Amino acid sequence: MGTPRRRAVSSPALAAFGRQFKRYRERAGLSQARVGTRTNKTASYISQVESGKKRCKRDLVEIMDPEFKAGGVLLSLYDDLNGDGTPGFPTWFDWHEVEAEAHILAAWELNIVPGLLQTEDYARTLLGTEEALRARMARQEVLTRDTPPPASLIALLSDQVLNHYVGSRKIMHAQLEHLLTMGALPNVTIQVVRSEEGVPVGKGGSFALATMKDRTEVAYLETAVRGITTDEPGDIMGLARTLDALRGSALPMSMSRDLIRKTMEERWT
Repeated sequence: MGTPRRRAVSSPALAAFGRQFKRYRERAGLSQARVGTRTNKTASYISQVESGKKRCKRDLVEIMDPEFKAGGVLLSLYDDLNGDGTPGFPTWFDWHEVEAEAHILAAWELNIVPGLLQTEDYARTLLGTEEALRARMARQEVLTRDTPPPASLIALLSDQVLNHYVGSRKIMHAQLEHLLTMGALPNVTIQVVRSEEGVPVGKGGSFALATMKDRTEVAYLETAVRGITTDEPGDIMGLARTLDALRGSALPMSMSRDLIRKTMEERWT
């Protein structure tokens, strides 16, 4: 009996860097073979870097970051990978880089308010450190910045989100009030999806889908262990279908606002 082949193991941090490297390479219209030639590597080596199976040296990134027109993003990600990670974020978390460049963000949340819409007190209850809190609050600037123009957000929330106790009644009241405030922004849409006859809405876990300016799409899925960022076509297609189905059964914006206000006043006052 032959020895079983070991599957290649990639760390979440290496995989996160590889995904971004691939995204910028493809955006630049360069093949793996072309990058290999430019850096004196093989196409197979570049493929392993992009799949998170091999750690490249910094000089390769120094060569390709300007050729990809990445604006230093890949160099920063590389330094984060080989250091302690971006302050406030775990090393595997690369979604904030995607959010910062996204044109449209769509999110489905089953249990808690999406990070981009959390108040400081609500987020503090969920996070472990003040550094993580500052990082989350900084992420929210994508919705209110002046330059570049703010991203558009479509947030679909299970009605469980409005009733899930986090921190205190005071924190919950302020959080739902914040949802009403954010929902009034022209680039933010918040809709509630109600459970029917005791059956929870949605399938699987929470996720987000980002549409970039070049119309490519990237998704983020939450798991019990960590989040996963993916641009696999099959994943994107399945999540897009789920979003369409959820939005089709969501309450209209005005009715969603009414439900948020009612829950705030009757449950959390």
